[in-house]
Amino acid sequence: MVKLTIDHRPVEVEEGTTILEAAKKAGVKIPTLCYFKDLNDIGACRVCVVEIEGQERLVASCNTAVEEGISVLTDSPKAHNARKTNVELILSQHNTECTSCVRSGNCTLQTVANDLNIINVPYEVEFTKESWNENFPLIRDSSKCIKCMRCVQVCDNIQAVHAWEVKNRGKRTTVGVAGGIAMENSKCVLCGQCITHCPVGALSARDDTQIVLDAIADPEITTVVQVAPAVRSAWGESLGLTHEEATPGLMANALRKMGFDYVFDTNFAADLTILEEANEFLERVKDADKYEFPMFTSCCPGWIRYMKGHHPDKIPMLSTSKSPQQMFGPAVKSLFKKEKGLEPEKVFCVSIMPCVAKKYECDVEQLRDVSSIGDVDASLTTREMVRLAVAKGITADALEEDNFDNPLGIATGAAVIFGATGGVMEAALRTAYFAVVGENPDPDAFKDVRGIQGWKEATFDLNGAPLHVAVASGLGNTERLLQAIEAGDVKYDFVEIMACPGGCAGGGGQPIHDGVEMAEVRGKVLYGLDKIANLRFSHENPSVDLIYKEIYGKPLSERAEHELHTDQATWDMIPARCK
Repeated sequence: MVKLTIDHRPVEVEEGTTILEAAKKAGVKIPTLCYFKDLNDIGACRVCVVEIEGQERLVASCNTAVEEGISVLTDSPKAHNARKTNVELILSQHNTECTSCVRSGNCTLQTVANDLNIINVPYEVEFTKESWNENFPLIRDSSKCIKCMRCVQVCDNIQAVHAWEVKNRGKRTTVGVAGGIAMENSKCVLCGQCITHCPVGALSARDDTQIVLDAIADPEITTVVQVAPAVRSAWGESLGLTHEEATPGLMANALRKMGFDYVFDTNFAADLTILEEANEFLERVKDADKYEFPMFTSCCPGWIRYMKGHHPDKIPMLSTSKSPQQMFGPAVKSLFKKEKGLEPEKVFCVSIMPCVAKKYECDVEQLRDVSSIGDVDASLTTREMVRLAVAKGITADALEEDNFDNPLGIATGAAVIFGATGGVMEAALRTAYFAVVGENPDPDAFKDVRGIQGWKEATFDLNGAPLHVAVASGLGNTERLLQAIEAGDVKYDFVEIMACPGGCAGGGGQPIHDGVEMAEVRGKVLYGLDKIANLRFSHENPSVDLIYKEIYGKPLSERAEHELHTDQATWDMIPARCK
């Protein structure tokens, strides 16, 4: 243990603790900007500088360890003035059009500047605005980049994608696409983790709210909206609702107030995905000589982009089942054509997703199996949904409990947990067990795949045969798993991969709380909803039974193979809107 004083308060912490962490434990707040715990402690912004009595130079508290007997002053005139000057210099190279910035009101630079009482910038303001393809799902505004390097760190060290790099030197230092190519030509997986870890508005998801508003306003178009499982665990955070208050019923009511004609639950399609994927897995097991194992789940488009960009030889190991988003599109358009006589092109299908890569997925031309202009017409992030609600004047206190529309509004607890890491695996195993044994297992029989760990593995008994499974979230963990498989160190039958750490609950389209990882908290919300669900097995969903009766016949039927499955090898990496 090390004894020191912070602002004249005696403090005792473990050796190796940084001054920043020591201050936090003592209840002293030191402002930070580039710092992100366990990710970025490079001290580049110099906002967290403090004075150590007796030392001439100020030190960055984020990466300076405590020493025995030192006296730290966090807000001495010397530290305060240096901090304020450093922020003013950052602002002099930053586009401060805050009123039209997507992060206004949720920007760490804005908050720090306000806290330091910076009203005017006493330096000439000069910033660069580089060109960018505004049709790409991920948008970078170089004029707002503060060179904190968080995007580089999360992309390299957490996601192992290496899409960004530091370029130039000195005052001209900035961040650019690795290799100096256009982003649409890169191997970016569109996980969006660089967006959620950026402290300012330099990175954002393409805003598609206007095309959705245009569709809602068109009297010739029938608009339907589907909401992903993980959205219900996060949508209320930006509206001041607790996780307990932000019920699915209030969410459905908010979407109805926005003007959508039909409000459906993507959880229905998640159950449909499980029926197809579980049966596909069992078919592969029956003809094991024809396939290479493990079979990888395929509902995460960020993971599919990673596979295509980094391990294209393993694409045949992916399940051919489409994601719930892409199963919902053809299902609803086929059903509406049969039941209501509506042509697919007259049904505008919108998805609300915790994800940036979903914008890419609904733009993949090879996924237009029912409608020539798209089975899913637009995908909005959870953040866009909230902005749309605010733009429509919808407030939390004006919402009331509502229901999803039928027949595609019924879902099970198995579908809800799709949004948490391990949830897809658990849901699939519940149904696979039923298909093999003929009776339902205990709903929690496969709970060993739960948890926030980046790489989990388990072995289950499936009617006397051992089933070896693994779950990975975060592409850095995924890369380590893939290397272990290649080296022969591990052997699995079935593997779930989610590109974002913690699964969709921590997706790149979720509300941003700078410096805080929310996936674990949100995941617990989803498991809580599963626990109280009336139905907990995908194969017991009556809406799924109906869609098979009316449209597809049975899992893996000829029509199901055409509309609910895909060959990811044919997908273009460049979105259609960028061509």
